[in-house]
Formats: sequence, C-alpha cells, structure tokens
Amino acid sequence: MNIKLKEDFLHYVWRFTKFNLSQLKTTDGCLLQILKTGIWNHHSGPDFKNSRIKIDSTIWAGNVEIHIKASDWNRHQHQTDPAYDNVILHVVYEADVEIKRPTGQSIPCLEIKEFIDLQLLEKYDLLMRQDFWIPCGHQSKKVPDIIRKNWLDRLLIERLEDKMQQVHEIHLQTQQHWEDTFFRLLGRYFGGKVNNTAFELLLQSIPIKVLWKYSPKPEALEALLFGTSGLLERWKGNPDPYYSLLQSKFYFIRGMHQLNTLKPEIWQFSRMRPSNFPTIRIAQFAALVHQHPNLLSELLKTKELKGLKALFTVQPSNYWSSHYLFNKVADKRIKTLGKGTVDSLLINAVLPFLYYFATQQADKKLMTKVMEWLRQLPAENNKIIQAWKSLEMTPDSAYDTQALIQLKKEYCNKKKCLHCAIGNAILK
Repeated sequence: MNIKLKEDFLHYVWRFTKFNLSQLKTTDGCLLQILKTGIWNHHSGPDFKNSRIKIDSTIWAGNVEIHIKASDWNRHQHQTDPAYDNVILHVVYEADVEIKRPTGQSIPCLEIKEFIDLQLLEKYDLLMRQDFWIPCGHQSKKVPDIIRKNWLDRLLIERLEDKMQQVHEIHLQTQQHWEDTFFRLLGRYFGGKVNNTAFELLLQSIPIKVLWKYSPKPEALEALLFGTSGLLERWKGNPDPYYSLLQSKFYFIRGMHQLNTLKPEIWQFSRMRPSNFPTIRIAQFAALVHQHPNLLSELLKTKELKGLKALFTVQPSNYWSSHYLFNKVADKRIKTLGKGTVDSLLINAVLPFLYYFATQQADKKLMTKVMEWLRQLPAENNKIIQAWKSLEMTPDSAYDTQALIQLKKEYCNKKKCLHCAIGNAILK
C-alpha cells in the first residue's frame, strides 16, 4: 500500500491512541505500556510533553518525539539540541536507524506502523488524495450536526483571534492609541480588496490629530485626504472650481503639517464599478469622519445593531452626487455606503476591533454583544460560501459564514483534516 504519510497523522494517532495498545514493544524487544500520551506541544521542542510510559518494569516520565523515519531525528539536528535530552520515547513509523543520546545511550523507540489499523490508514490516504473543493467532499454531510455546530463555534473564535492579531499589530504601530488604531483598521477595509493597501497607507500618512483638526470643515477634510492620497495630482487638465479649491487648501495644509503625499499610481480604478472608485470611497470616509469624529466613542455606547449601522449611513459632499472622478460630470446619484459595504465593514473591521478592545478591557458584556451582532448580521455571499451551500452547509448569519471561511482557508486548503473536528469524525 503506497501511502505518503505526514507527521501530523502520527501526532493524531499518538494523541488519540489510535493504535493497538496490546503487546507493544520497543525496537529492542522490551515490553511497552502507554500510561499517558502527554500534552501536545505546538511550540519548539519535543512533540509531546509530560508523557508517562512503562518499559518492562520501569516507569519513565518525560517527553515523546515523533517522526516518520527514525533518521529524521538527525536530519532535524535534534542530537545537538539540549531540549531533546529528556525524550523518553521516540515514536516512528519506520525505524530505519538506531538513535542514541550524546552519552551513547540508545533512546527507546516504538515502530508504530504494525500497530495502526489498516482501515484508518486507508481513510487518511483517501482524504489526502482527494481533489475535491474540500478533502472530505460530500462526506462532511454524514457528520452529526452537533459536531459541526460545536466546531464552527470554535472556528468563529479562531477567526476573531486571527483578526485581533491584525488589530494588535496596528495598535503597537500607533503607540497604543485606540482611536488611531480604529481608523487605520477601518481604512484597511474601506478601500475594498483592490485598494485596501493604498487606503491603509493613506491613514498611516495622516496623524490622527491632523485628521481631527479638520474634521469640522468638510472641504478642508476632503482636501487633506485627497491631497495626501496623491489623487489631486492625477487630474490636472481643465480643473473645475471644486478641484481647484481642494488643491489650494491642500497646499496650505501640507505646508502647515509637513505632510508627505502618496503616489497616485497606487490607486486602482480599472475593473470596478464607479461606485467603488477610490475617489468615492475617500469622499465617503471624509463624510464619516466629519459626521462622527469620535466614532469609536459612539460605537462603544451603541446598544443595538440598528444603531451601529446608522453610524455608517453617511453621504459625501454635494460635489460627489454628480461626480465619480474629478473634473468629469456624471448623472446625479446619491452615493451613501451600500448595505453590503456597511455589513462588510462591520464584519471585518468594526466587530473584530470591538472584540479586541473588549479583551484588553476584560469587558465580557462587550464580547457577548459582538457575538450577538455577528449572529444578527446576514450571511455573507461570496464564492466560498456559495461552494459550502452546494455541500448543504447553509449558513444563517455572518457568525456562520465567518466560521466557514476560517474552515476553508485554514483547514481545508491546508489539508489539516487531522486538526479538524469534521475530519476527525470522518476518520472515526
């Protein structure tokens, strides 16, 4: 049977003792009894810590290291690492060489392949070889609902934790300034997938105090944002009065605050709807800052999702009702943030930020509120979610879709079936 194993399979087998425990012997013929498999170590060092085994009549306590081949010990340079001096058992699929300590003493070794159930190996091999959208394909439908539900709950927390790491990194960059952190994170998602980096750079280029200084004055605020973005340099021919006004205001603002401007080429306009042009998004962001300069404080006071969404119901200045670009008149249309855009901002920026803030302040009520709001927000509709629906995994809310996105990206795509509750259930 030609099976290409990975170490995580052996970790799984050892962790859950998915092998025949009777008549175990080490490679030198000693009787072996597993008393405690130990604690799985996700960091550097041996794979399992605080394990307990019995070899013949002697009980040993220490660490267990796992490899596909015994020779991997030397290939990974463990023989020179003191962290592995306390290994009491080397568990391998194939004992191709004898491994010794620096003292010359042999390390007890268990060749586990003859003790693993052949059916388990075949199920594992089938999962790893599948070319379906997810390795388990339609088998996932056979897993009991309670297992899937509990696993999705855990995945939602994982996704929030991943997003909180992004917030934490920005928080450090801003010297732990909460409002600055929030606006920078919001900017990352305000630009959409295409212009997220450019929008984030824009807000990194403007000190929060300068943003606040011009928030009461809509024209000056737009001049600050559009000027710093570099977009006022993109259209120079036949300027209309409003464009010229913003230019003159920005020259004054830039000189006063010694601002650097971005290159206009970093902003993308192609292959997108005009309502998503960066010019419109910047104008909408300016309106948001103008109407809610203390947006974070208002968010923290909000009690209902309806009120949360209302904060983002802003309309850009009159100029943008008849423009998508500078100096080019278009049909008049109100350009408030769309419902889908607001939901996306809440899911990807606002709620992860509030959850991070809640963890830092040990505010359990706010944590619970974030979870409730995720359950109240509608399910997202993208390619990943559409594919899950085809597998009869139909989400009810953003809470579910965020969990399913985490499952696909962090487990299915990486074939981490052995770390997945659904994959575990299929193997069982």
